[in-house]
Amino acid sequence: MSRALKAAAVAGAVLLTRRALRGRIARSPLWPLPALETPVSGHSPRRWLPTLIVSRTEPAEGVLQLTLESPDLPPWTPGAHVDVRLPSGLVRQYSLCGDPADAGRYTIAIRLIEDGRGGSREAHAQLTEGAELAVRPPRNHFALEPSSAYLFVAGGIGITPVLPMLRAATAAGADWTLLYGGRSRASMPFLGELSAHGSRVTVVPEDEAGLPDLSALAATAPGTLVYCCGPDPLMTAVREAAPDPSAVRLERFAPASAAGPARAFTVELHRSGRTVEVAADESALTAVRRELPTTPYSCEQGFCGTCQHRVLAGEVDHRDTLLTDGEREDSMLLCVSRAKDNHLVLDL
Repeated sequence: MSRALKAAAVAGAVLLTRRALRGRIARSPLWPLPALETPVSGHSPRRWLPTLIVSRTEPAEGVLQLTLESPDLPPWTPGAHVDVRLPSGLVRQYSLCGDPADAGRYTIAIRLIEDGRGGSREAHAQLTEGAELAVRPPRNHFALEPSSAYLFVAGGIGITPVLPMLRAATAAGADWTLLYGGRSRASMPFLGELSAHGSRVTVVPEDEAGLPDLSALAATAPGTLVYCCGPDPLMTAVREAAPDPSAVRLERFAPASAAGPARAFTVELHRSGRTVEVAADESALTAVRRELPTTPYSCEQGFCGTCQHRVLAGEVDHRDTLLTDGEREDSMLLCVSRAKDNHLVLDL
C-alpha cells in the first residue's frame, strides 16, 4: 500500500473514532464513567468520598461525635445516613445529625458498644481530629414526610436521625413532641440542645424513671406521623402501641432477614466447581466462606455492598437496603439475602 493510501486509511479511522466518541459522549456526558441509575448530586452512591475530621467531641458518656468536612459532600435530608469506612476497612453506618444547610460538613455520633462487632471500639480508639475518613454519599430510608403533626420516639443513640427532623419540623411550623429514653442522663447525647424545646420534649432516663411510657401513642390525633429509632424492643413496642401502624416510620440498623423466615438452600460456586449447603440459621456469606475463606465482607447487615456477587442462576430473596433494581437482576449481597427456592448459582 502506498504512503498516500496508508495516510488516508489512518485519517479515515481517526475520523470514525472521533464521530463514535462524540456520539457516545452525547448519550452519556459522564462517559467513560459508568452511568448511574439514580444519580446522587452527581456522585455515585457507591463512590467513596474523602473527608477530614475537623472536630471530635463527647456529647455524652460513651458517645463520640465527629464533624467531617469536604467541599465535595453531597446535600442530604433529615433521616439520612452514610457508610463510613474505618481505618481497618470495616464499613459501618451512622445517621447524620448535623444541619443539612451546613454545606460541605457532616456530623455523626457513635455509641461505644463494648460487646459489639468491633466497629465502634475502633472508631472511638482511632478516629481523631485531623485524620482522614472516607464516606459514601448519603442514603435515606427514613425520610421525614410532610405532616402537620409528629410524635418522635428515640432510644439512646437513636436520637441522631431524629435531631435534624426536630429542626425541620420546627422550621415548618408543625406540631410535634419527642419521647426520648436512655440508660441514664449522662449517657444521653444532645440533652442541652433538646432542653430549648421545653415541654415538647420528655426525657426518660431508665435509672430514674424506668422504661418510657408509650400510652401517649394511643391518644395521637389522626394524621400524626410517628417516627421511632432505637433498640428493637422499643420499636416493636411503638408499632404495637400505635393506633394506626401505617403511620409509624422506623429506622433500624439490623439485618432485614431478621424480619422474615429463613430456610436452607444450596449455593453452587460456578468458577470454583463446588456446592455449599446454607443452613436456615446461617447466611450465604458464612457458608461460602467455609469453602472460599478469602471472600470479602464487612458490615454483614446488607448496607455496605462489600459481599456483592453476581448471580448466574436462581431467584434471589433480596433482603438488603443497598442494591438498585437493576443490580438485583443479576447480583446479591451474600450477608443477608437468600434463595427464594432451593438453589442459587454464583459466579465464584
